[in-house]
Amino acid sequence: MLAFVLLFCYEIDIVSEAFQPAATSTPGNSYSLSSDLLEQLKAQLPESLFAAVSGKLNAYANELEYSKLKIQVLEEKLRLQRIAKYGPGSEKLSNLQLELLEFEPGVSNTEVAAESERNALPPTAEKKKRRKHPGRQTLPADLPRVERVIACTPEQCVCGGCGADTKVIGYEVSEVLDVKPAEYFVQVTKREKRACKKCEEQGVAMAPLPVRIIAKSLVSDRIIIDTIVSKYADHNPLFRQSVIFLRDAGIDISRATMCGWVMTVGEMLAPVVGAMRRELLAGSYIQADETTVDVQTHDRRGKNHQAYLWQYGTPGGATIFDFQMGRGRQGPAHFLDKFEGILQTDGYVSYVRGVGGPKMVHAACWSHSRRGFVDAIKLNKLDAASISIVERMDQLFAIDARARNEKMDHAARHVLRQQEAPALLDKIHAQILELSKNVLPKSAPGEACAYTVKLWKKLTCFLEYPELELSNNLAENSMRGIALGRNYVHSQIMCIHKAKRCVILRDDAPFSLMGTLGRCA
Repeated sequence: MLAFVLLFCYEIDIVSEAFQPAATSTPGNSYSLSSDLLEQLKAQLPESLFAAVSGKLNAYANELEYSKLKIQVLEEKLRLQRIAKYGPGSEKLSNLQLELLEFEPGVSNTEVAAESERNALPPTAEKKKRRKHPGRQTLPADLPRVERVIACTPEQCVCGGCGADTKVIGYEVSEVLDVKPAEYFVQVTKREKRACKKCEEQGVAMAPLPVRIIAKSLVSDRIIIDTIVSKYADHNPLFRQSVIFLRDAGIDISRATMCGWVMTVGEMLAPVVGAMRRELLAGSYIQADETTVDVQTHDRRGKNHQAYLWQYGTPGGATIFDFQMGRGRQGPAHFLDKFEGILQTDGYVSYVRGVGGPKMVHAACWSHSRRGFVDAIKLNKLDAASISIVERMDQLFAIDARARNEKMDHAARHVLRQQEAPALLDKIHAQILELSKNVLPKSAPGEACAYTVKLWKKLTCFLEYPELELSNNLAENSMRGIALGRNYVHSQIMCIHKAKRCVILRDDAPFSLMGTLGRCA
């Protein structure tokens, strides 16, 4: 009898579930699903048997509810991973379309973008305003001009009417950008040697040799500098440059030799970066972030070690990259030392305790908070609560954008923030608290809510400190050169973005990549 009742209940539950619309599950739905059935069983079964049946039914319902919630969280994580893999265009694709891409080898971002546009809505009737063409681009006036005069043909030099010679009355001028290929040459340096024929005991005097980056090197300082700039500004690794030297100059320079150039220049720049660090710590505001970098170790394991570059900088000022073998708090604790200004970071735990001086103010980043709700919208385009929160956060950023457009200083921007930001913050906070009550803690919107609520005090620091930015996007942007290259194995110096960033501070680890980099403002 009991087995029959349980089987009957299970079948009814499955049938009822099949006709439920797709919606976000919340705890308690399973109880409402079987309430009618329980009332019927209570009227027909003995009390002892009903207690056993209802207990089993509730246990199965809870287990089913837990499974549904777990599947929902796993599906969200899987979709986010697929979106990250196939690019922004894949946000428009359904889960089935993304699943098909997994079985398609070698799919490109272009194909994903084309697939995402396949079922696009027809364009609206409104005509877009055509932008006025700016005209032909002019070449920079400071570039040297090399003139080439093209003479008329002999037939054009004779008048077709009277047969007399024609005269030059002007020129039709056009300009094109040209380039001279790199020209390698051997620089021969002759140093004078002088001696007195009468006083042989005075010996021979010789002109002093100019100071060079590497004494007795086969190449000039210009070659060494160009190699470093090409590696870290143009992301051209040393082995490619070695091949280019052999192709264009016929000289075989090994990669190991080039590594020596890089290490030597890094040691020479150590005092410069040390001065930059002291200047940075003497200020009142630092933004920090970190990124991974692979390093070849000498333990012959056959694979790289994942190390980290920690970025410390001030908006509009210097930026320094500190190399560490791990992601622990020892790195920022050592670099920041007793810093007592404002430190703005993401929510990573290594910045929380044991970093900086006792008076240091720790601020958080609104862009990281916003990113969590954007990920929730990628998973569910109809998530009205997350959409509303993102829109209000955008209004918060619009306040600072207005200040930038009107070229306000920090004091004027602070007044504008005090006028418009508090009301927005109250609405954002209330919406997040309300949303957190209706979503799963491990779901995308649930994690975004938890992250923001946990850092709320640090996120609202900008109301007290005029110089504080809403986000540390400037710190993240400083990482772009590293993300583009990531070829820093066997290196100790990094020069990024027009050769204005140089590196090295510390050399205390037995690995090829060590030290700190900086950027001259």
